Amino acid sequence: MSCQKAMTSLFIATSLFPDQRMKAEVTEQVMAQMSEVLEKAFTDSLQSFSKSMMNFLSPSPSLSSELFEISHIRTIYHMFIAALFLFIISTLTVDYIDQGRCVLVLEFDLFFYAFGQLGTVIWAWTIMFAYTLLVLYYILSQWGHLYHHSQWKMTVSVTSAVALLMAQIGMLGYFPVHVVLLYQLPPASCIIVILEQIRFLMKSYSFIRETVVMVLRAKPEKGNAFRFPTLSSYLYFLFCPTLIYRETYPRNPYIRWNYVRMNFAKIFGCLFYLYFILVRLCIPVFMNDKNLPFSTRTLVLAMFHSTLPGMLMLLLVFFAFLHCWLNAFAEIMRFADRMFYKDWWNSTSFANYYRTWNIVVHDWLYYYAYRDFLWLSGHRFRSVATLSVFAVSAFVHEYAITMSFGFFYPVMFCLFAVIGVVFNFTLNDKLQSPVWNIIMWICLFIGQGVQVCLYCLEWYAQVHCPRTGTSFWEFITPRSWTCSYK
Repeated sequence: MSCQKAMTSLFIATSLFPDQRMKAEVTEQVMAQMSEVLEKAFTDSLQSFSKSMMNFLSPSPSLSSELFEISHIRTIYHMFIAALFLFIISTLTVDYIDQGRCVLVLEFDLFFYAFGQLGTVIWAWTIMFAYTLLVLYYILSQWGHLYHHSQWKMTVSVTSAVALLMAQIGMLGYFPVHVVLLYQLPPASCIIVILEQIRFLMKSYSFIRETVVMVLRAKPEKGNAFRFPTLSSYLYFLFCPTLIYRETYPRNPYIRWNYVRMNFAKIFGCLFYLYFILVRLCIPVFMNDKNLPFSTRTLVLAMFHSTLPGMLMLLLVFFAFLHCWLNAFAEIMRFADRMFYKDWWNSTSFANYYRTWNIVVHDWLYYYAYRDFLWLSGHRFRSVATLSVFAVSAFVHEYAITMSFGFFYPVMFCLFAVIGVVFNFTLNDKLQSPVWNIIMWICLFIGQGVQVCLYCLEWYAQVHCPRTGTSFWEFITPRSWTCSYK
C-alpha cells in the first residue's frame, strides 16, 4: 500500500507541476520515500526468514517434563517402574526355584562385556574431540583471515578446502573405524565411538557450513580485522545438545544440579531395564543352546514374541537418550531450548512421526540436507530432496548398527529406506483420524519386533557358525541364512 501511495504521488507531481525544478524536487522526495518503503520490506523479509531459521532457538521446556507434572501421565511412568520391579521379582523367583537361593544375584557379565575396553573408548574420543575443537578451528580461522587479506582468494580457498577435507577423512572418517576394527571393541563401547564420530561429523559440518557463509558475506573495512567466531562459542557448541551452530544460544540463569543427578540416575535405571529385557525376554529365546534348527513356524513365533521387548527398547532409548541424556547436558550447559522431540506418540502419519521423533537430528537434516538440496536444484525436485534425506538417514543408521554388531545385515536400512519411504508418502499428514494413530503404533510394534528378531538371530548365527573367510561377500552375506545350528 505504501508503494502504491508513492507511485500515485509521483504521478500527481508530474501532472500538476509544470515547473521542471519543482517537479524534480517532488520526484526526488517521492523516490526517496519509495526507496525507504522497499528497504523496509526487504528488511522485514530478511527478519522473517531469520526467525524461521532460528525458530529452534526459542527457550522451551522438555515436553515430557511438562507431561510428568500431570498426575494421569505420571501414572504411566509409574507403571513402567512397576514393570521393572516385576522383572526383579521374576528373577528372584526363578533363582529360588532353579538354584534354591532367595537373594537377588545379578550377573553383570553382559554389561561388563558390552562396555569393555572403556579406556580405549576414552582416548579415542579424546583424540576426535581435540581434532574437532583445535585443528578444524585453526584451519577455518586461518582461511577466514587470509580470505579478506589476500589477493589469491581462490588459491587460499582451494588449499584450505583440500586440507580440511583430508583432515576430516583421516580423523573423523578413518580413525574411529580403525580403532573399532583394530581393538575389536564390544557392542556398547563400539556404539559410543561410532555415535561420537557421527556427532562430531555433523557438528563440524554445521560449523563449517555456517562459518564459510559468514566469511563470504563479510565485508570488513580497511584496517579492521575480520571478526571470526570465538573458540569459546565453538567449544560451547560441541557440548550443548544441538547440531546447528550459532554464536549465541538462549541460556538459563543457573544450573539445577538435583535435576542433573536425577536424569543420570534415570539413565542407569534404563540400563538395568534393558538388562532385564535382554536376559529375560531375548537371550532365552534366541540363544538356542540345543542347536535346534529354526523352522518357519519358529521364526514367525519368535518375531511376534520380539514385538514387546522391541517396543520396550524403543521407549527406553527415547526416554534415556532423547529425554534424560539431552536434558542433563542441557541443564549443565544452561541450554534453554529443550525441544528435543515433540509429541510423536500422537502422530497419525509416519511423515509427522519422522519430523517429531528426534528434533535435534531432524533440524540438521532439514537445514543442511533438504533445504540445501532444494537450493542447489533451484527449488525443484522436492520429492527427490525428501528421498535423499531418507537415504542419508538410513545409511547412517545402518552404518552405526553394522559397526556396533560387527556384521552386515541391512534390516534397518530396508525398513527405513524402503518401507519408511513408502509410509512417508502414503501415510501422510492428510490422515487425521485416531485410527491412523493405532495403525502407526501397530507398524512400530511389528517393525521393532522384526529388527530385534532378525538381529538376534544373526548375532547367535555368527556365534554358532563363525565366518571362515575374510572376503567381501563373506562379510555381507548373513550367517543366519545358511547356519544349520549343528
